[in-house]
Amino acid sequence: MKPKSVSGIGFYVRDISDTAEFYMALGFRVGERTDNYLKVYSNWFWLQFNEARAEDKPEFQKEAQAEHRGAGLYINISVDNVDEFYAATLAAGLHPSSEPRDWPWGNREFVIRDPDGYKLVLFQKK
Repeated sequence: MKPKSVSGIGFYVRDISDTAEFYMALGFRVGERTDNYLKVYSNWFWLQFNEARAEDKPEFQKEAQAEHRGAGLYINISVDNVDEFYAATLAAGLHPSSEPRDWPWGNREFVIRDPDGYKLVLFQKK
């Protein structure tokens, strides 16, 4: 048995509009959007966001209302030139958590948090 691929990840967020603005500023393409739902793409991979306060299914409400969503989770996103991407995030008015730096595992990367605190690692293989 072997998985075919990982296609996307889902998240609960406080505000769909803030989330949409952030991910569009990072260059993600919007696929679907409603008042309480957003799906963005990078190539074929998607991130989907559901507004937590709109979750009406009892089996999902506990997860939607969790206090520390995303703790310990890092979403790694490959870019062609991490320094140029960093400069573009600053020009877009975003505030990365760190500056680009080289790491012993062979990546140059920086971290930025989305409006709900989910951590995105933008990296370039060296």
